[in-house]
Amino acid sequence: MAEITAITQRSLMLVLHDVAPQTWPDYRPFVEAVDKLGNIPITWLVVPNFHKHDPIDANPDFQRLMHDRLVRGDELALHGYYHCDDSPAPCTPHEFFMRRIYTWEGEFYTLNEQQAMQRLEAGMEVFRRNDWPLHGFVAPAWLMSKGTRDALRKLPLDYTSDAQHLYRLPDFSEIDAPGIVWSARSAWRRGVSKIVSNHREAQLHNAATIRLGLHPVDMRHNFSRRYWLQALERLLSDGRTPTSKFAWLQGLNAARSAA
Repeated sequence: MAEITAITQRSLMLVLHDVAPQTWPDYRPFVEAVDKLGNIPITWLVVPNFHKHDPIDANPDFQRLMHDRLVRGDELALHGYYHCDDSPAPCTPHEFFMRRIYTWEGEFYTLNEQQAMQRLEAGMEVFRRNDWPLHGFVAPAWLMSKGTRDALRKLPLDYTSDAQHLYRLPDFSEIDAPGIVWSARSAWRRGVSKIVSNHREAQLHNAATIRLGLHPVDMRHNFSRRYWLQALERLLSDGRTPTSKFAWLQGLNAARSAA
């Protein structure tokens, strides 16, 4: 059963997925608009080598950008290593659905423990080389194999997450952290996403926290980009306190210790 997370402040987390040098131009106008709203921490899910042709280590401008965001109080989390599924082709109908229809980017969905550990440690090394604090890992498409979970239990990370929960590591204790996310690849998907998200936001009015999970494709359309900025403004005006994922988890740990 999920842990009861009673806290004194209702909060929200703004989370940018698939962050890499090539996706920063998509995010830039939105991030600049968010910065104008005040001190709003952002959690950036960083991909060390997006789709195997966008290595962070080869882009000093992006490295400086991430340093600057850390100085502002943002958080960087590890988001896969390549963010593409390069495992052997699916061999069952279920695997085909998960890896070819649901997503093509479930990098950690089929990896065994050794394979997952190799990529996790390589990603952690990128963070170490750049002197970026690292507390969390989020698997692309939130898909993790048993081998990935076993590897995470052995690493000095504080949390991982799926679409609706955060999990403390190494024991994977579950914490409710519901999210809103869009499918924005086509006009009809964006229309449906807006309807579903408005309903979801109303449902979550009394939730301790709400995660807004944005993707680069959302930023390529005025309709979806405008929704995210307006949703952020609504939630702030409703009294929610913006926080990063790790800061929120620290707050829960402090509350639990004080209880």
